[in-house]
Amino acid sequence: MMSELPLDQVRTLLAVVDEGTFDAAARALHVTPSAVSQRVKALEQRTGRVLLSRTKPVRPTESGEVVVRFARQLARLERDARAELGMTGTGEATRLSIAVNADSLATWFLSALARVPESLRICFELRREDEAHTAALLREGRVMAAVTSSPEPVAGCSVRQLGRMRYLAVASPGFVDRWLGGWPEVALREVIGDAPVVAFDRRDDFQDRFLRDLRTAEGAGRRRHFVPTSEGFVYAVAAGMGWGLVPERQAGPLLRAGRLVHLAADRPSDVPLYWQQWKLDSAALAAVAETVVAAAADALRAAPRA
Repeated sequence: MMSELPLDQVRTLLAVVDEGTFDAAARALHVTPSAVSQRVKALEQRTGRVLLSRTKPVRPTESGEVVVRFARQLARLERDARAELGMTGTGEATRLSIAVNADSLATWFLSALARVPESLRICFELRREDEAHTAALLREGRVMAAVTSSPEPVAGCSVRQLGRMRYLAVASPGFVDRWLGGWPEVALREVIGDAPVVAFDRRDDFQDRFLRDLRTAEGAGRRRHFVPTSEGFVYAVAAGMGWGLVPERQAGPLLRAGRLVHLAADRPSDVPLYWQQWKLDSAALAAVAETVVAAAADALRAAPRA
């Protein structure tokens, strides 16, 4: 039937996406580049859609992402079935790919994975990405699960609420003395606009949104330090390079030690987090989900009741 998706063609498309080029996919599949090209073209004709952008590296189109996600899910189910039938090689482990934001990774997520029973023989492949963008990796089929700030489930995925990660606006005492003269007698929004700020990367507008909530028209100042690791971000703020929004779990010890001070103790910023995963009957994925949800209940603030 024309509606069927031949598995050899689906697996070939996945190989092209993973390897980046038709030639590399041919080497991985032990076939000729011509065979790879013919399979992809046949799959595009069968679906009536262009599935690949012929760039370097090759990237799936929106329709191609659907097929790639199907291919990865199919591979996951095949591995699980082989394991249940005792057909796996000696010592072969189940590999799960998960997207997670840097702050969760630095504070609570690894301890959650450490609770997963060793008897399940799971190897984790973690992809670090901002919580606002992890859902894109799910949509592209590059990961099986993700910690995300989006409550809207990606197609083919289920979603569960984890809780809220609280952030505090903080700075070092020396930074306050140098850049925030007159505060706290003078309103914070009057003095912080031109002060240096620490951001995770160029996509990070968290600090800007915080200041807009303080009714500061232009957000944070132009003098910015980009520090793309959670631990490095906290160190930069504590070292006086700029002010920033730091996870409560990381800021707490430094506040108690006097190395950081609250800039707006009455205005914490909470980011809701959700767990999204493929809708697969996978024992490994289900076990990880339950462990992550339980750990999040301990580590995060409870989500407000609807």
